Formats: sequence, C-alpha cells, structure tokens
Amino acid sequence: MIRLKDTKHANTSDFLSSAINIAEYYGFSALESMRPARMKADDTEKRRAARTTPETEITYARRDERALTSSARKCAASIRGLTEPGGLLAYRVVQQGAGSPATTLELHVVGTASAVAEALLLVVANAIIEEAGMTDRHLAINNIGSNESSNRFVRDVSAYLRKHIESISPTLRPRAAIDPLGTLVQLIERGHPAAPRAPQAMEYLTEEERRKFWELLEYLEVYGLAYELTPSVLGSRDCWAHSLYEISVPDEETGDRTSIAFGGRYDPLVSRFSAAPSSAAVISINCEVRGKTKVDRVVQGLPAMYFAHLGGEARRRSLVVLEMLRRESIPVHQSLLHERIGEQMIKAKQLAVPYILIMGYKEAMENTILVREVSTNSQEAIPVDDLAGYLKRHRVGTWKTRALA
Repeated sequence: MIRLKDTKHANTSDFLSSAINIAEYYGFSALESMRPARMKADDTEKRRAARTTPETEITYARRDERALTSSARKCAASIRGLTEPGGLLAYRVVQQGAGSPATTLELHVVGTASAVAEALLLVVANAIIEEAGMTDRHLAINNIGSNESSNRFVRDVSAYLRKHIESISPTLRPRAAIDPLGTLVQLIERGHPAAPRAPQAMEYLTEEERRKFWELLEYLEVYGLAYELTPSVLGSRDCWAHSLYEISVPDEETGDRTSIAFGGRYDPLVSRFSAAPSSAAVISINCEVRGKTKVDRVVQGLPAMYFAHLGGEARRRSLVVLEMLRRESIPVHQSLLHERIGEQMIKAKQLAVPYILIMGYKEAMENTILVREVSTNSQEAIPVDDLAGYLKRHRVGTWKTRALA
C-alpha cells in the first residue's frame, strides 16, 4: 500500500486525481460510466450464466483477489456483444470497506489477448507511481501459463508440499491437500524456508506460452522499464492465467519491500461472467486513505492528433512516444488495442482530427514519426526526440484544462 508520506501528495484525493488524469490521457474511462451490453433475447444459456454468482466456487489464493470479482463482472457485462475491433480501457476506484485505511485504483484492459494489454497497464502504473514521486520501485513478473501447463505445475507443488508437510503450520496443513497453490502463496508471504525451493511455474510453460510471454517482455525492454522475473509472484488459477506482476517499494521502517500494486491477466475470472472465453488484464494500485478523498476531476481539451502504428515494431515503440507526449502535456488519440492500420485510419476519420502521427516499421527503425496534415495530405518525417518541440512550434495539439465543478 502506498503511504502518502512517501509521495508528494498531501491527501488521497490528490493521488487519485493525478492517477486518473494519467489514465485518462491513455484512453481509460470510468468503468461505472460504461453501459452494459444487452444480451440477445434468445440467448438463454448466457442469460442464466450472467445471473449466477459463482464466487462461492472460486478458490482465492490471495486476499486481494476477492475485490477483483465485482470488477470482473462489470467488465464482462461491458465487453459482452462488443462488435468494434480492439477492446475497452477502464478504471475503477474501489474502497476496501467502511472505515478501511486503503483505497484501490484498478486499471483494466478488456477484450484483447495481446501482450500490449499488460504492457500498457504497467507503463501507465509506472507513470502514476513516478508522478507521485516514488523513484525507488521494483517490478516483479511471473507467468503461470494456461490451465494445461499450470495443472502440471500445481501437481508438482502438491507433491512438494507433501514432502515438507511436517514443517508447515498445523493450521495450514489441511489447505495443502485441497489448494496447493494457495498454500504456497501463504508460505511465501510468511517467509517459510521451503518456499524458495518449490517448483517454479515458468519452468512448465509450453513453447507457445514462452513466445507470448516474451512479447510482453519485449514491450518492457523497448520501453526501458526494468523488471525481474520472480517465481514468487503467484495467484489463484481460478482468477489468473499467464502473466502476473507486482510493483513494490522499500519500507524505510522495516527495510523490506512493500507491495503497492498487483495484477495480471484474469481471463479465467472474466470468462466465468461472460459465459464465453474472454480476455482481460488488470493492475490494482493500493493507497492509504488520508484527508480528502473526493477526486477532483480535470477535463482535457480534445486532442488534435491521432497516433497510428503499423506493424509489431512500431506498436512496441508507441508506448515510448505516448509517454513522451504525455509528459509534454500534448494530448493525442490512440488505439493501441487495434492491430490493423485500416482500423486505426477509420477511427481517425471518425474523430475528425486535423493531424495524424504515423509510425511504421521504417520509422520505428529510424526513430522518426510521420506528421500528416489531413486537409492537405502532406506529411513530414520528424525525429522522435524532436517531436514534442516540433508540435509545440507548430501549435499542434496543446490543450487547456479545466476542473470539473
């Protein structure tokens, strides 16, 4: 949990306002403002599945997983029946209960299985934490694979726990038989000496799962976001699949590291509420409650530009460009969840922007970007390092902000 005394923010409201401002820059919208998609009248099986409450059937390995259930249901309702390409970007502020000293900002990317979902969440979370003034942060990443590969992992975890059952607390031993993964999470949290020698999930990944995981790591490498592969970052298989990540900061009082953000790909959980295979990823940033908590919203002016990418290399470098423009307070529309350039150009036309920024493979390799003026169809290649200065000199895309009443 983030302690406000370790940040530049005076109260919870300041932190949330800053964090939401950054999230909205990247295209996230309030989850509560998204209307649930209507289901087909004759789709009775899905209707019945959507009305059920399968929480009692879910095995939770971590305390913070229960809070995700409500958001997963809302995200599933919002994504159901979505016909447009891409997915949804949503945020949600969750209070941990009456009198709770903590609040959580959840960021969700729903509707895409691409690794860009997790990469976007980690870049935005990193920007939020950095903006708060917390410079010493550590990103730990793990991958528990699909249901098939994690089955093999859990089977060996179960066998390992049986070998060390005598060293496990008597109160935890019954859980070891029915929930090996949850038991291992508890042992890790308690610093049990047997935990570091337990089987590691990444060793059970298939070649395809390793390739997909490497895609996420490539995004982070290109962006320059430091990370460490950490097998102790785990969660329930009823909630998570594939990538899991955790951001921690040092605790000056204890000398240990304190977790301030956790998340991953929660396809199994969102699929339960969608009654169909679905994709979703999340990162939850926890902050203490202190002083004012009401969020002061700021409405940004409409961007005058749309950022379009062509190809995988350009897509990976897009996050660097977007963060650079955000720091310069230059707004821009983007659709990182779209894979095809045609879909992006249709979106740019719908938004009626006067300028389009285009990065293809050639531009990505040369570290340039095309600035196209829509009215004349003229374009100029600008070095990425000079882009912000160029746009400001030509008065393209600068915004004015105003606080919401």
